[in-house]
Amino acid sequence: MKPSSDAAVAVTLESLRSRVLTCTACPLSASRTHGVFGEGDPGARVMFIGEGPGEVEDSTGRPFVGPAGQKLDEVLTSVGIARESVYIGNIVKCRPPGNRVPSRGEMEACTPYLEAQIALIQPSLVVSLGNTATQWLKPDAPGITQSRGTFYSWRGDILLFPMFHPSYLLRYPSRDKGSPKYLTWLDIQKVKAWLGERENRTSAGLS
Repeated sequence: MKPSSDAAVAVTLESLRSRVLTCTACPLSASRTHGVFGEGDPGARVMFIGEGPGEVEDSTGRPFVGPAGQKLDEVLTSVGIARESVYIGNIVKCRPPGNRVPSRGEMEACTPYLEAQIALIQPSLVVSLGNTATQWLKPDAPGITQSRGTFYSWRGDILLFPMFHPSYLLRYPSRDKGSPKYLTWLDIQKVKAWLGERENRTSAGLS
């Protein structure tokens, strides 16, 4: 069950946010402008998790607001999912220099914060964006080209659903069948359909 009070969750998330923004657990803290905690609905059914913030995110303190974030917004909007209705975050909360892939040690240092976010929000579906996030959350998953678009049993009642990272779509903008953009269009429709099924079950009093 989700916590009964969204206000109580917000206070708890805010306390966690304060810890993240002052964290010095790994060297990334020395070069950050802002920590990037995450944002969205604290009672969201769906949580999107990427690998780490980029330059625009570091300058604003918000997740997925640069070019990749704009692409993610476009993907969500294409099926009528409001950004405000989901929760969006990253494994690491500080920008790796040059937007490189976070190291194992950096991800290990930030994982307790991510675990706390998941525990507080209690999503029913976690969408892992890209190979790094997918492999970190589910090490036995195939590479992203094979795992994307598949619902995996993950933790109890939580499902994991890998998708291409939106930055990958920027590098391969073709809309042809079989392209990353086309496959992402198919994948986000699955997320939308899953949300619809959950809403129908809730309306019917099933869960």
